[in-house]
Amino acid sequence: MKTYLLLIALITYPVFISAQQTINASIMHNGLERDYILYVPSNHYTSNNVPLILNFHGYTSNAYEQMFYGDFRSIADTAGFIIAHPQGTADNLNNNHWNVGWQASTVDDIGFIDHLIDTIASMFSIDLNRVYSTGMSNGGFMSYQLACELSNRIAAIASVTGSMNPYKLSSCQAQHPTPVMQIHGTSDGVVAYNGTNFSLHIDSTVKYWVDYNNCDQTAIVTNMPNISLWDGSTATHYAYNNGDNRVSVELFKIDMGGHTWPGSLFAGTGTNQDIRASEEIWKFFSKYDINGVIASSSAKGLNKKVRIYPNPTKDYIIIENNNAINNNYILCDLNGKVIASETFSNGTFMYDVSNLKPGVYFIKINGFFEKLIKY
Repeated sequence: MKTYLLLIALITYPVFISAQQTINASIMHNGLERDYILYVPSNHYTSNNVPLILNFHGYTSNAYEQMFYGDFRSIADTAGFIIAHPQGTADNLNNNHWNVGWQASTVDDIGFIDHLIDTIASMFSIDLNRVYSTGMSNGGFMSYQLACELSNRIAAIASVTGSMNPYKLSSCQAQHPTPVMQIHGTSDGVVAYNGTNFSLHIDSTVKYWVDYNNCDQTAIVTNMPNISLWDGSTATHYAYNNGDNRVSVELFKIDMGGHTWPGSLFAGTGTNQDIRASEEIWKFFSKYDINGVIASSSAKGLNKKVRIYPNPTKDYIIIENNNAINNNYILCDLNGKVIASETFSNGTFMYDVSNLKPGVYFIKINGFFEKLIKY
């Protein structure tokens, strides 16, 4: 078995992996040999627990194609998470698929993924509170399936051109407030935005999770800049905030967008290039663990004695500075415009952000940046 050979090889590894690794492996589950591809970034140290993203391919596709099509690898190289690209099995038409209830399939994909998470965690230092699922089309359906049937292992999900099956409205058994991101084109000719006999209307899918998470019923709406004038589509972002455990449900609605992965270098006509789906998904995932919003953070690259919290926030931020030096604090908007600037010394500094418009801001301290979410 490939996995056994891989485990033997890992025993001989040094305490860190010095270059990025693309690993083809397999495990046995329910009498089937199940393949997967791992991408391990060069900055992964086995002494540090890191997030894991499950990235599922679409119907008729495969793990290798999804690794390039819905590509997270360059982001992982910077952020340090590991990516698993599981391989589906052939259905009765000999097409690769995930068993989400609308094929004549008896494959135990939920059990396979449960086993896969344990397998990867036995080989690498995975933060099991930060396991995320995303995917394209049938892979998006699979991510919703995991949110309903393997909720205890999945911190947050994102679906690109996928949806939920209508029957899942009555059978979903999510066990915790679940952050959900949906990215979908209004001209999707495969999984129609308005729903089909096998897929729920996208607005209804979003509404289900907004209600389940007790989020605000009214979204914060942002028209994304129309960066690409030739792609024939525009993107609008909807954020339903303030759910239980401070989770959110978000939708990128791609007007005139097709059945494609926005920002992909390998997608054709109908692909929106105003957003990069992989980047937006990671920004979304990075805010959460299985208990909801990650309570506090340290500015990237700063001494851990500097803490900025709460983040996301509604009314105020607190900067705790336990260093014996002064720090220059600058708050900027997305365009780099300085909103506030102040020097503070050892102690605690609080800044009122209640008058800021909801959105994304940046805090700069001694040359380092921290993203701030205002809702």
